[in-house]
Amino acid sequence: MDEEKLYAARLYAVRHRPYLATALFALHVVESRRVPTMGVDRHWRCYVSPRFVDRTPLEELAGVWVHEVSHLLRDHHGRGDRYAAKHELTGPAERLRMNIAADCEINDDVFGDGLDRPEGAVDPQLLRLREGELMEEYLAQFRLGPYTAEFAWLDCGSGADGLERDWDLGLDGAHGLSEQERDAVRFRVAQGINGNPGDVPAGWKRWAEEAFHPPLPWRELLGAALRSAMSGAGEDYTYGRPSRRSASLPGVILPSLRRRPPQVCVIVDTSGSVSDAELGSALLEIAAIVRAVGGRRDLVSVLSCDAAAYVTQQLCGAEGIPLLGGGGTDLRTGFAGALRSNPRPDVIVALTDGQTPWPSSRPPCRTVVGLFPRVGRLAENIPGYRPDSPPDWARVVTVG
Repeated sequence: MDEEKLYAARLYAVRHRPYLATALFALHVVESRRVPTMGVDRHWRCYVSPRFVDRTPLEELAGVWVHEVSHLLRDHHGRGDRYAAKHELTGPAERLRMNIAADCEINDDVFGDGLDRPEGAVDPQLLRLREGELMEEYLAQFRLGPYTAEFAWLDCGSGADGLERDWDLGLDGAHGLSEQERDAVRFRVAQGINGNPGDVPAGWKRWAEEAFHPPLPWRELLGAALRSAMSGAGEDYTYGRPSRRSASLPGVILPSLRRRPPQVCVIVDTSGSVSDAELGSALLEIAAIVRAVGGRRDLVSVLSCDAAAYVTQQLCGAEGIPLLGGGGTDLRTGFAGALRSNPRPDVIVALTDGQTPWPSSRPPCRTVVGLFPRVGRLAENIPGYRPDSPPDWARVVTVG
């Protein structure tokens, strides 16, 4: 195999996509005559056909380098496994469809700007699909048929669709990356993109944001609960601007409905029973809550609470929030402190392990509880003690 040409193509790819340098150099090359072109497995090995290297121009070969590492960075193998399990898909044909959908996701921003598109590359427009969507969205829009017949040869390896090949070296093979090493590579690439986005394509910016704040199931539930709690909040009638319906009733002035953005107060349980990892998770949830209110940080305040409530902090950045505490737990003081704040919140979000007494009466605002899980819900150092469950008037979401 012409290794000099292959590695020169990688350097060419790094020159034109510097934000992917860490990932490109993390790939270990394995020569294989059973691969149609180039392919990857989930352990970050890149299988390369010598004939493909010989016949492919360097600029196109550089694009294929970027294409293959994009499958791994975007976790197409893991997403393919999850999609197959959820929709009960089996067999090579469905995995080929996943490979095609994954290629559609990444090919709209891989090529160009110095990287030539190789002949036969999958393009969403060839399948009459829109650009800029995700693999899962494409999978819901097409089936194997006349439009996909020309891609029957396609095989980017198990790193693209999750199905192991006969030529994979597998988990015990040499030069594979561990799960922690793979996560470290993704983190470094995402960190570089977020730190200096420059001319990075929108698809990569979106990926980098989700790499730091992944759309975990509980976050979707917490966001849905928050949106539900905010619906109708901040609405009131005012005579400051009469209703347009007053024109139909001469001599009668009707009030109009005034909507203002809802205020959200987040109470973070900082007692000794909450771990540092859970406090770090709480900061991520606060960032997700800010996104749920449209990025308006001025609408979100944070209050630390163990057995006492601490000063409410107006949110400037999640990384700058001081979480004070470390003692016992009594969120009743946190709820009281939140309701005394000005402006008074329309929604209270409590992030806690649940080992606390709760207010005896329903607060005059909507409440969402993000509950850190505890095995058996037992309190440490107090045999036989079981904390009260969150009250019925709170919407409860298990976090983590």
